[in-house]
Amino acid sequence: MLVKEIMTEGPVVARLTWTVEDVVRTLEELPFRHLPVVDSAGELVGIVSDRDLRRVTAKADDLTLKLPLHRRPITDLMSTGVVSVTPEDDVDTAIDAILDNQVGAVPVVNLDGGVVGIVSYVDVLRCAHGRLD
Repeated sequence: MLVKEIMTEGPVVARLTWTVEDVVRTLEELPFRHLPVVDSAGELVGIVSDRDLRRVTAKADDLTLKLPLHRRPITDLMSTGVVSVTPEDDVDTAIDAILDNQVGAVPVVNLDGGVVGIVSYVDVLRCAHGRLD
């Protein structure tokens, strides 16, 4: 089975110009826990998750911040060096990426580095359970 058969297509993405507040608002409004981060050309440059937000807010009292937390740039909390897969990769490749990197989701990119989908552990479980809907 291929990644394109189980991925969530056209995921919401965050832009490098976003603030922490933009990310919080988006994750609260939508049923997602991961946002791929793209540059002005639409290429994948990072990912931010609800876990990243919890980590930074838990440490907020210990940080000396020049800007209030909600106005800080997304680059202050996103993960870089993101592992990704392509739509044509086998699902096992996505599973290995999730397990090996201990992440909840991996972005799916086309050959130009543009984000076309995302595969989460929930997508993998749905596939294993035979519930692709």
